[in-house]
Amino acid sequence: MEDFILREIDRIGEMLALIARRLGLLDGDTPDYSIEDVKQEFNKVDLPFSVDTVLGKENPVLYLVNKVNISNQGLETLMDILFHSDIDEAHKTSLLSDALTYLDSRGYYSFRLHSLESPLL
Repeated sequence: MEDFILREIDRIGEMLALIARRLGLLDGDTPDYSIEDVKQEFNKVDLPFSVDTVLGKENPVLYLVNKVNISNQGLETLMDILFHSDIDEAHKTSLLSDALTYLDSRGYYSFRLHSLESPLL
């Protein structure tokens, strides 16, 4: 049973990486896309959660970790995707801060997310 759960967690991370690649995020660019683009990509794959559900939660990071069992790498990728979308800046900042707090507390340092927090001028 444990192997199945671990495979499912890895599968979520792989699907998120695929979505990030399709949106152009992993090509080294910082693309601009709408949250609707993200939702369309999510609908193309079989993820166990929706963008609307995640964004509608009071604490999306804890929801993803506790209910979806997302991996640290999957959380990092999802936050990167959402950060580069057109959701409002306050929501982006809150999501990023919560994700960094969670990941840092687990000993998972994300250079990618920390660079979003304080981009170089």
